[in-house]
Amino acid sequence: MELNLDSEVLKAYGYTKENITITQIGTGLINRTYLLSPVLEDKKYILQNINTSVFKNPLAIANNLKAIADYLLLNYPKYLFIKPIPTITGEEMALVDDEYWRMLPYIPNTVSLDVLSDPKQAFEAAKQFGKLSKLLNDFNASSLEPTIPGFHDLGLRYEQFTLALNQTNKQLKGLAKIEIDNALDHRYILDYYNSYTHRSDFPDRVMHHDTKISNVLLNAEAFQGICVIDLDTIMPGKFISDLGDMMRTYLCAFSENETDLSKIKIRLPYFEAMIKGYLSEMKNILTETEKELILFSGRYIIYMQALRFLTDFLNGNIYYPINYPTQNLDRAKNQFKLLAEIALNEKELQGIIEENLV
Repeated sequence: MELNLDSEVLKAYGYTKENITITQIGTGLINRTYLLSPVLEDKKYILQNINTSVFKNPLAIANNLKAIADYLLLNYPKYLFIKPIPTITGEEMALVDDEYWRMLPYIPNTVSLDVLSDPKQAFEAAKQFGKLSKLLNDFNASSLEPTIPGFHDLGLRYEQFTLALNQTNKQLKGLAKIEIDNALDHRYILDYYNSYTHRSDFPDRVMHHDTKISNVLLNAEAFQGICVIDLDTIMPGKFISDLGDMMRTYLCAFSENETDLSKIKIRLPYFEAMIKGYLSEMKNILTETEKELILFSGRYIIYMQALRFLTDFLNGNIYYPINYPTQNLDRAKNQFKLLAEIALNEKELQGIIEENLV
C-alpha cells in the first residue's frame, strides 16, 4: 500500500515525494511505521510517527536513545544499536504540525516474527535482550527519563484496579466476580515484590520493557539474533520487567486473546530455550537477589497484565481496543490461567533455572 506523507516530514530528512517511495509496514499497535525507499540510493529507511497519546514526552525517548547510543558507541562500537538518524538540521526527531517523527536505518536480510514457532527463536530473542542489558550494566540507569511513567509499577496497577473496583457498576462487578476474587487472592505477589525492594542487590537497570518476539530482528535465513528494536520503552526498571515479559509472551502458544483456556499451557522447551538464551548473557551479571526472583518475574508481569485487563473491563474498556464487550475480561481470564500454569509447573521450571545458573 503506497501512501503519501506530509512533504514537510520528508523535507526534514532531505527527501521529497518525487525521489522516494513510501510503503506502510509493521503490525505494531502504537506507532505508525513506514518504509522509505530513496530512488537514487541503495539504502532504505524506517520512518515512524510517535503516538503522543501513549508517549506524552517524545523528547524523553530521543534523549534516552541518544545517551545510550553514545555510551555503546564509546564502549562497544561493534554492537548494532539502531539509533535514530538526525534531521538535516541535527534534531533527533522531526516536529511537523505538532507530530513527532523519527527516521531509523533499515537493516536488510532480517525478519521480525509475530509468533514463535521454534524454541531456537526464543533462545535467540532472549539472548539479544540479555546482551543489551549486559552491555548497559555499567550505564547509569538513573540518567534516563521514564517514557511511560509507572509502566511496570505493580503497586500503581493494583491501586488502579482497586479504584476501578470501587467505581464500577454492579453489572460489570458481577460479570467479573471470579476474576476480581482472583486478583485479590494474588495480592501476595505485590507484597512479595515489596519485601525485596529494600535490598541493595536489587538494582535499577536499563530495561527494554517490551520484550515480545516482534521486537527482535533475526537473520532472515538462519534466524540468528541480530539486534533489539522498538526502543521507545527503554528506561530504568528492574530486571524482572524484561524477563517476566518474555515469560508472559513466549511460554504459551496462544496470545491473551485466546478464549479457550484449555489451550493456555506452558511450553517447557520454550521456557528452557528462553532461560538458556537470557542467562548465556546475564548469568554473571545478575545479583543473588535477582537470581532468586527469576521465576517470580513471570508471576509479577503476568499478574500485572491480568490486573490491567481486568481494570480496563471494570472501567468500561477505555484503554485496550476490543472487538466485543467482554474481551478485556476474557483477556484477564487468560492471564490468570497462565499464572496458574506457572504455579502448576513451578518445580520443573525452577529446576531448569537452577541447571542454567550453575
